[in-house]
Amino acid sequence: MKKFTVFSVAGEEFGIQLERVVEIVRTQKVTPLPRVPDYITGVINLRGTIIPVMDLRKRLNVNPSSVRERIIITTMHGGKIGILVDSVQEIVSIEEKQIASTPSIFKGLKPEYIKGIGKISDRLIVILSLDNLLTSEEMILLGESKGWQSPENLAEK
Repeated sequence: MKKFTVFSVAGEEFGIQLERVVEIVRTQKVTPLPRVPDYITGVINLRGTIIPVMDLRKRLNVNPSSVRERIIITTMHGGKIGILVDSVQEIVSIEEKQIASTPSIFKGLKPEYIKGIGKISDRLIVILSLDNLLTSEEMILLGESKGWQSPENLAEK
């Protein structure tokens, strides 16, 4: 049995493994960064730590909402990244047998973004593969941008 944080993006339910969630914060002032993809909205200063923020709506190619409710701080590729979502709903437990493999074509999302589909009663929760949301090239680009302090970047300094 695994636990997932369930959140909504453009009216759909998504989940990420609870163990990857550091904290959930209200939206705050995001400082834009030059030369980053448009789905990276910039960085936030969270109690002295600089954290890049990815707008998951833009990354998944869904219509961005005017609602910007929560940032889920997650661990990804050895660093912390904030994921901008519409709302965070709950934490659920899903058994392995309740997670179906991803269909080859699913709502226009890239299959590598999806780990599986969790089935709870009449609900379907798209379980995201966090490590596939950013390519290694995008991670290098973020690492070169100001401030993101992944363990790899700190070792280089």
